[in-house]
Amino acid sequence: MTSASQNSFSELYSAYAAGCIDPAFALMLEAQSLMRADVRNSVAVSEMISGSFLDAAPEAQMSEGALERTLAFIDALEAPPERQRAAGKAAGDAINEILSLPEPVRGAALDAAGKSGWQMMGIGLKRLKLDVGSTMDVELYRISAGSKIPRHSHSGNEFTMVLSGGFSDERGNYGPGDVCLNGPGDTHQPIADEDEVCYALAVRDGRLRFTGVLGMVQKLLGAR
Repeated sequence: MTSASQNSFSELYSAYAAGCIDPAFALMLEAQSLMRADVRNSVAVSEMISGSFLDAAPEAQMSEGALERTLAFIDALEAPPERQRAAGKAAGDAINEILSLPEPVRGAALDAAGKSGWQMMGIGLKRLKLDVGSTMDVELYRISAGSKIPRHSHSGNEFTMVLSGGFSDERGNYGPGDVCLNGPGDTHQPIADEDEVCYALAVRDGRLRFTGVLGMVQKLLGAR
């Protein structure tokens, strides 16, 4: 994560610790914490603070069957091995790359690859839409070495985290665990590093607005 985006993203730590974070950001934060010790420490501190508030709060009466429902919900979150293997087989040649990604992105990507599959966006660029129970758009990008995402702006906020490899845009370079934040009106063109494939997780609450010829096609089709 670059210093420019650190403060904007760090406010999510307390929301995560309190259990009131959007599933899309929980996915991103959990993956990032596996790659970066500083993020793990920040989350741990937030959890300690939230725990102290919880200890001081008055006890609440649980409804009948609450424990059983909670345990059943936890079981439902864990995909059975058979489903993981089937989704992994459908992922094709990229399976080894996906398996190297940090959890919980890896599991979500395997599931999505087995259901909807990758969408080609151009030479050296593929996109996989992830379903994590969020109202936000959550997408995994595979950018071949030296390839680029078409130049675009944003109608909302977009958080893009590098999972492996790296990319650069007009404002800087980003490696594993770094988060690039763009807001409404920001325009950029991410380009993957020349030496390896880049996998990036994007979470956004608005549409991408492409420029140039692709932007004209987007307007004609009324698509994102």
